[in-house]
Amino acid sequence: MDSWQVRRDIAFQYLSGEGIEVGALHIPLEVPAGVKVHYVDRMPVSELRKQYPELATVNLVEADIVDNGETLSSIADNSWDFVIANHMIEHCENPIGALENFLRVLKPGGLVYMGVPDKRHTFDIDRPLTSLDHLIRDYKEGPEWSKLGHYEEFIRLVAKPPEEQVAARIQHLLDIDYSIHFHVWTSETFPELLEYCQQQLGFNFTIELFQENSQEIVIILRKTAN
Repeated sequence: MDSWQVRRDIAFQYLSGEGIEVGALHIPLEVPAGVKVHYVDRMPVSELRKQYPELATVNLVEADIVDNGETLSSIADNSWDFVIANHMIEHCENPIGALENFLRVLKPGGLVYMGVPDKRHTFDIDRPLTSLDHLIRDYKEGPEWSKLGHYEEFIRLVAKPPEEQVAARIQHLLDIDYSIHFHVWTSETFPELLEYCQQQLGFNFTIELFQENSQEIVIILRKTAN
């Protein structure tokens, strides 16, 4: 079974009601009939096309809600039945904070549906794993301390331009606030993040599903009552 079919089957098993999908771009999750999805992105399609010229030939989902997908600051607490965030949390500068906000906007019993890439099967293969200590510091201090280092790592280990171009390439990404993969995990390391959020921060969720799926892990979290 291909990875898209696995995603679809999981969505059909778990999702119901009305919710949001954050950062769908050109691959919104297929959901069952009767399920209502509102799309959230940090900018409208016209601006996304400037950020991602490589997606010029594909259709992009127009955002119903323009908002920062990490903070979801315009979205009320306890308001949705689900949050879909496929290949989004690695783009978050503060993943723990993003997860906190995904849970915040869910009704009790609501679901987070996440697809998280396993770096061993992506262009991030040469990058070092993000440590839990790094994620905790991003959460407690804010992510500005690590931003430049992430861009440099991305340019050097993913883009791999000639050395004389590295500084200019980093500056360009900073100037346009480009959304790189700030953090990388494997199926063995991502559970550390979930365990820390549950046990040390007291985030209210249970792990309903943790399933490897080709290049990614599909994770279903259920928000529990406070």
